Amino acid sequence: MSDNCKLCPIECGANRETSIGYCGQSNKMKIAKYYLHTFEEPPISGKNGSGTVFFCGCSMQCVFCQNYELSRSKTGKEITPLELAEIFKELENMGAHNINLVTPSHFVKEIVKAFEIYRPKVPIVYNTHSYEKVETLALIDPYVDIYLPDLKFFSPELAKRYTGKSDYFDVATKAISFMMNSKKTVFGEDGMLKQGVVVRHMIMPLGVKDSKSLLDWFAVNKQNGAFISLMGQYTPFGECDKYPELKRPITKREYQRVYEHLLSLGITDYFAQELGSASESFIPKWDW
Repeated sequence: MSDNCKLCPIECGANRETSIGYCGQSNKMKIAKYYLHTFEEPPISGKNGSGTVFFCGCSMQCVFCQNYELSRSKTGKEITPLELAEIFKELENMGAHNINLVTPSHFVKEIVKAFEIYRPKVPIVYNTHSYEKVETLALIDPYVDIYLPDLKFFSPELAKRYTGKSDYFDVATKAISFMMNSKKTVFGEDGMLKQGVVVRHMIMPLGVKDSKSLLDWFAVNKQNGAFISLMGQYTPFGECDKYPELKRPITKREYQRVYEHLLSLGITDYFAQELGSASESFIPKWDW
């Protein structure tokens, strides 16, 4: 493995053997929690829950991050690939419908080692902010069944204001196009998603115009039966005190305008989250 990390588009070049990268992590995997998560889309959570592993660190650094302590590496425990493989087994034994890897891109090489030790018998979900290099996705793609990517911003100005990355849309849409091209939607007889892509978009305060533009892109570029998931769960968190417009949840009118635009585009493969999901009670408690 190269000493100079270039796994994500930042290409910080850090030697993660001896220091940390832009993501806030060394090359030793660190997780904040694993458990059966029941608040994903219905065909992912199912009755038992999604076997979710929350990795620490993040290359996005969104100011409003709902998992702020995790993304800023303020919590967590280091584990080895062998220990991660044992976690996969434990989650399967607990009845997990799938193994859900949350923000895993900076640990891709270590996660692959875990899969080489043990390949779960349930689908693997790759849950990402989408600020990803296609070359890095290609490393993990043989092990992934379901991609669960965010599509956060269309506007370079908004992306820069809230993440410092004006190129977000260009990078993310290339990554999502790779995902959609790789995985065709397949549902099991039980109604659970076995393979495919669900593109998530969380509506932001004052973000209706941006959301509509993202839906326009998806309507034109969707392939292989990919779904869109419209999320109304935005909750002020992280550094929102510094951004006056982010200090409130979205309004019912904002949500409705985006939802109506989705319907006007003729998109039928979608999930729509209820506004009641905008609550800190849906944010996991980090107990490691």
